[in-house]
Amino acid sequence: MSASVSSDRLPFRVIDILKIVAAQCIVLHHFSAYGPLSEAVSGVLPDIMSWLYGRARMAVQVFLVVAGYLAARSFALTPRPVGSLFGELGRRYLRLVLPFVAALALTALCCAIARPYLDVDVVPKAPTVAQFLAHASLLHSVLDVESLSAGVWYVAIDFQLYALLAVLLWCSRGKRWLGMGLVMMVCAASLMWFNTDALWDVWAVYFFGAYGLGALAWWSGLRARHGAVAMSLYLTALCVGLTALAVDFRERIALAISVSAVLAGFGAWRLRLPDAVDRWVSHLSQTSYALFLVHFGVLMLANAAWSAMGLEGGVEAAFFMAGSWLVVMVASYLFHSQVEQRLGQWRISVKPVLALQGAK
Repeated sequence: MSASVSSDRLPFRVIDILKIVAAQCIVLHHFSAYGPLSEAVSGVLPDIMSWLYGRARMAVQVFLVVAGYLAARSFALTPRPVGSLFGELGRRYLRLVLPFVAALALTALCCAIARPYLDVDVVPKAPTVAQFLAHASLLHSVLDVESLSAGVWYVAIDFQLYALLAVLLWCSRGKRWLGMGLVMMVCAASLMWFNTDALWDVWAVYFFGAYGLGALAWWSGLRARHGAVAMSLYLTALCVGLTALAVDFRERIALAISVSAVLAGFGAWRLRLPDAVDRWVSHLSQTSYALFLVHFGVLMLANAAWSAMGLEGGVEAAFFMAGSWLVVMVASYLFHSQVEQRLGQWRISVKPVLALQGAK
């Protein structure tokens, strides 16, 4: 097929670009923060590395807003019995944790290989059983357990946020307007209060301002019976967010508000692009979680290889880092296709078996 636009092609969406850019920013932020390789590149590209270290990490806000948007889309606001709520949370937990645990094991292996070549403060220590279990239960941040990889706090927070949204919607008992109203109130409380105190940053309420804005952005885009109510609630949350910025300006909240506004207006916007571009966009969007999970292990190996070869030049380091980034991209594809998708297929295949056993 030629590069021209076809009529049966999957459409490109703005939300895919947001996921891709945010994922790459987080990866490059960690590349700028860990090991002798980042120090060597900083010598020749100081401004770029400084920006990646200090500013690129704010891409987490993009992930939070997008996650709230997608979570709201996945929920049908109908009465949910407690068993259904727990089942929903169990499915979400397995979806996150199965590849997460596999990636942690892979990262531990990479760190074990890299540890003899790097300073002790660069590579995480060998994991203990208790430490690994804390991560697998997504309680590592709450229990203040040392992280086994960079950025893994986000996986735990993502589950907390999803659970909080699920509980709020379950409490609404199928009343769409009530569910949206509860989300807006918790979102407002987060923006005005919880997000201003770092003591809350291991709990969902600290981040629910961004997440709730994403959920409200999805509902405000619906052309349904409660579309006007949803838009009113979203605009109310925006006003609360702007007021919170006036009281205590936080760049992360300003970014979250901006991203939510983009999603509210253009989240479902479809563009016609050449087939090859669409395939790459779809691929990069689908592998963003795998990219997040595996990049730190590859980064540790890259730093170890750099140290073992005794290289020092900044220009060589820049090319070495670029090559390492390409390896990360390949690794994310392999992890997504050979681990994440296979675990997803296994999870789906065992569901009917468990349901049958429960019925006996």
